[in-house]
Amino acid sequence: MPRTINEGFRDFLSKLTPTGTESQAAKLHRTSIEQCLRTNFGLLRFFRTGSFGNGTSISGYSDVDYFASIPTKSLKDNSDSTLREVRKALDKRFPDTGVRVNSPAVLVPFGNKISEYTEVVPADYVKKQKSLYIYDIPDGNGKWKKSSPDAHNAYVAYVNKKLGFKVKPLVRFLKAWKYYRNVPISSFYLELQATRYASTEETIVYSIDIKNFLGLLYKNNLSRMVDPMGISGYISPCVTTAQYEDIKSKLTSAYARAIKAREAEQNEKIKDAFYWWNLVFDNNFPNYYY
Repeated sequence: MPRTINEGFRDFLSKLTPTGTESQAAKLHRTSIEQCLRTNFGLLRFFRTGSFGNGTSISGYSDVDYFASIPTKSLKDNSDSTLREVRKALDKRFPDTGVRVNSPAVLVPFGNKISEYTEVVPADYVKKQKSLYIYDIPDGNGKWKKSSPDAHNAYVAYVNKKLGFKVKPLVRFLKAWKYYRNVPISSFYLELQATRYASTEETIVYSIDIKNFLGLLYKNNLSRMVDPMGISGYISPCVTTAQYEDIKSKLTSAYARAIKAREAEQNEKIKDAFYWWNLVFDNNFPNYYY
């Protein structure tokens, strides 16, 4: 059991990282989904994206995301119509799973575990830019918006390597706060904001940078961010005003507790620091050993 804050975050990261069983479950249904989409729409490319695809997933909480690059002729001008068509095809193939639209994706909730839930984003290939593929995906309002998992993954990977491979763990800790505290903030927004924040740092110390990053979001009022890769335009933290107010309330509490945790650590009150980090993560942070 941990005696220092660094050891606490080390053990916490191990807890958050999906097991081999979860990773295997995530791959289980890929072939059958791919075959269904190929038969019904044709398929140019089918690849994993999101947290599992980028190495920032949370054990027990992250589902599996795929981009399905479909020929333009098989898509509708209205992206909502495309989602309904994809849902119809997948529901026919998997009639007992409760397939539903969860824009910009279609969700296929296999099994009882979230790690077996699969989301499929229909994508229209736009162009290849410096070996990175750019697509149009549903925007939630019937239109299409630009997206490039290749570009965003490359951005996160670059900053992660530059900072000693500590950025993806930082993102995992922030996503743990999101899931454990039921914060309705976009994972995509959280990941890119954290990466952009880290890109200006010389080193990452989790107890310092989690506090500083939460403070940055708080002081900036969860403002929209411009896509650092210049592809997706503005990226918002959430969709509705109610979600924004919920995030702001929970962010205020988390930031205040992170400040307390950092102050306790600086004053060598390690047990107190563990107490405050436990509050940030809804009693899921490792227990202090003394």
